[in-house]
Amino acid sequence: MGRARRAHRPVDQVQPVDQVQPVEPVEPVEPVEPVEPVEPTYCGCMDADINFYFDPVCPFAWMTSKWVRQVQAQRDYTVDWRFISLRLINAEVDYDAQFPPEYEAGHSAGLRLLRVAARARAEHGREAMAPLYAAFGKHIFDTAPEPGHRGEGKMREHRGTREFAEPILADVGLPLRLADALDDDSWDAEIRQQTDEALALTGKDVGTPIIHFKPPAGVAFFGPVISRLPREDSAVELWDHVVGLARFPGFAELKRSLREQPQLAALGVNADTVGQQEDWHGGSRRQKK
Repeated sequence: MGRARRAHRPVDQVQPVDQVQPVEPVEPVEPVEPVEPVEPTYCGCMDADINFYFDPVCPFAWMTSKWVRQVQAQRDYTVDWRFISLRLINAEVDYDAQFPPEYEAGHSAGLRLLRVAARARAEHGREAMAPLYAAFGKHIFDTAPEPGHRGEGKMREHRGTREFAEPILADVGLPLRLADALDDDSWDAEIRQQTDEALALTGKDVGTPIIHFKPPAGVAFFGPVISRLPREDSAVELWDHVVGLARFPGFAELKRSLREQPQLAALGVNADTVGQQEDWHGGSRRQKK
């Protein structure tokens, strides 16, 4: 069977449809300007050639800093000496389980000295940092221990005391009252900020020092970890090699965990001798891998 055909109603009998109300004209939308991507905030100094992040109790940071001063003198670089705290980096670490027994006292002393440095910079400007860090290093590492000195742990703890800090401040012509900052943890926020700033440049599985060359866009890296100070005539050559390697696109790491004890008087290693070689794990002499 075929379908029944529907009868069509004559056009003149179709019921009229309500008329559609006219739509109010829409105001044209102003074109939106494209938003530029926001770069991460960088708080470091951007008018220095080198930002050098140091903890005053790290022997490798001290050795590297002496090399950087050699390069600075020959290349006429400017250096902003900034803070990174080994104690804050290891804030969640079980020192008793992970480190030799004297490490916690040493790292805590470093944080206390950084508080003094932070106050010195706040009151006397960043130009006070170069001589102050140099004086810290001279007293901590470039001075041989006196006969019958305190044990290693006591000696490291002593570095965070007023008795230790005040003669250093006097050496560089800074007020002794700056030593009040040793116990003032209100400076820790600034030290933490710079520590985080340094680690944001390299990643977190590093130690000290961290170097940022030509900030803010230039290359940054941990180290180099060196145990011997280069000769004056080879210091710049080593610098160019390190920076050239770090600048290579995609480069991340060149490493060996065997380290010589640095040629520092405090460690009993003279410039004409080679320090004992040790195997470091995770960037330190950790007791557990």
